[in-house]
Amino acid sequence: QVQLVESGGGLVQAGGSLRLSCAASGSIFSINAMGWYRQAPGNQRELVATVTSYGSTNYAESVKGRFTISNNNAERTVYLQMNSLKPEDTAVYYCYTTTKASMATPLMNYWGQGTQVTVSS
Repeated sequence: QVQLVESGGGLVQAGGSLRLSCAASGSIFSINAMGWYRQAPGNQRELVATVTSYGSTNYAESVKGRFTISNNNAERTVYLQMNSLKPEDTAVYYCYTTTKASMATPLMNYWGQGTQVTVSS
């Protein structure tokens, strides 16, 4: 089993910045990718950004140029630097990771409990 602990959410005014962190622990042989999704009330969960263990990144169009994802493989941690925040960025942000518990086991997805980000206008 893998546990993800998120931190860094909160309330910020439009145009402000926040930095989210997520640390993975537990039965981890290797990490394939880590990233962030978000879900606003009444909406489906959507991809925000991902980073592979090799450092390849992918962003939702709506956050490109404003958000930056980074990771620390040694510490099994992923970060999301969010700048120029907009009210429409308000959502619960969920950390996820895709890992293997051993060389022989398949990749598994795990999710954090979520952290609230609220951007006021």
